Amino acid sequence: MSILASYIVPHPPVIVPEVGRGQEYRVRDTINAYHNVAREISELKPETIVVITPHSVMYQDYIHISPGKSASGDLKRFGDFKTSIEVDYDAELVAKIEELATQKGISAGTLGEKSKNLDHGALIPLYFINQYFEDYKIIRVSISGLSFIDHYRFGKCIKEAIESLGRKTVIVASGDLSHRLKNDGPYSYAEEGPIFDKKVTEYMRTADFMGFLNFDEDFSEAAGECGLRSFIIMAGALDGNSVESEFLSYEGTFGVGYAVCKYKVTGDAEERHFDIRYEEEKAKRMEKIKDQEDDYVKLARMSLENYVKNRKYIGIPDDLPKELVENKAGVFVTIKKDGRLRGCIGTISPMEDCIANEIIRNAVSAGTGDPRFDPVTVDELPDLVYSVDVLGEPEEVKDESELDAVRYGVIVSKGFRRGLLLPNLEGVKTPRQQIEIALQKAGISPKESFKLERFEVVRHK
Repeated sequence: MSILASYIVPHPPVIVPEVGRGQEYRVRDTINAYHNVAREISELKPETIVVITPHSVMYQDYIHISPGKSASGDLKRFGDFKTSIEVDYDAELVAKIEELATQKGISAGTLGEKSKNLDHGALIPLYFINQYFEDYKIIRVSISGLSFIDHYRFGKCIKEAIESLGRKTVIVASGDLSHRLKNDGPYSYAEEGPIFDKKVTEYMRTADFMGFLNFDEDFSEAAGECGLRSFIIMAGALDGNSVESEFLSYEGTFGVGYAVCKYKVTGDAEERHFDIRYEEEKAKRMEKIKDQEDDYVKLARMSLENYVKNRKYIGIPDDLPKELVENKAGVFVTIKKDGRLRGCIGTISPMEDCIANEIIRNAVSAGTGDPRFDPVTVDELPDLVYSVDVLGEPEEVKDESELDAVRYGVIVSKGFRRGLLLPNLEGVKTPRQQIEIALQKAGISPKESFKLERFEVVRHK
């Protein structure tokens, strides 16, 4: 058993006295919990500390591990010209993690480092640890835009590498919770913020790492969290282990959630292979979703699957309802994978002779032609969730007072520039937000005059 313990900690610079300048007293529970963690780490005397931080270099499709022999950092950007930390990296362990990730097809490694300096997500934990213990090396791991389950599997690579080298190790998962707890916080208040913090802290208390994996990604983004992927990598590093959890503190004084929790590894537990459980539950969910799809969505799925496998467009099936083959309309096809957007393409006005052909063309375009994403692969097809929006006729309106973000989509236009946003989207709650996003998509400045239209949709799932 090489991983001795793991810790979830926040990283607000304000808890360092030279930064807080008296304000740190407002989060005393967090500071006291940090000292508790640091003292325990000093008693464990690990050879290596794996620090997982959301503020190192972050790529959309690659989990970065800091390379080299050593690194240093300071808190000057936060007004602290006194604190500086230098650490040595465990280069052998870094190489082993990178090797295992490559073998398992996980996009992770040491390429593309933009700055060698330690970020505050790593510095704040080390600031407290160094007050009690300094005889260690570290691994600094970042997060990415990859899915939650990819981060969990990367955590398993960390575990395997640690065990193969026999390192006495502790894991420190650095991350704040919601940044949207108060209107006077760093971001405006969002109702998702307190809900997220309540749920995630309960999962921490009970060591329910399945709860981490099952968070909806759009919901988590709306909550303004930063640490969830750090916690999930930590959970992966504890895969198959029984743990004894101790929840030390939670505070949201400054409009940001700070939580500290400890996990002592106590043995093995076959039921705690959460990636296996996740895939089993996901397969059941996907089966249920496919069983409930209507004719519009089934046609979208069939169209993309046939094109990806055979590079051919399908013909119109014989058994479709009349409205699909006799009516014309603009259609948007949206594809998601693991709760995250995987492609969305549509037509404002009909381009084909019927809705069925509109769906066929736009489903293929959403899966293979959305410039924001790589084309869908055969292996991804079973994991995709589709929705089809059939657009009503647009009507011109004077201003946002005639809009409703749930009921109406919006179209903005200026000459040949045109932007559309569908209604009832996660995280888009006001007409003003709709217009701003649509203008951005169209490349129209808010200062320009533009035509504003609204439309209704029938959404098929």
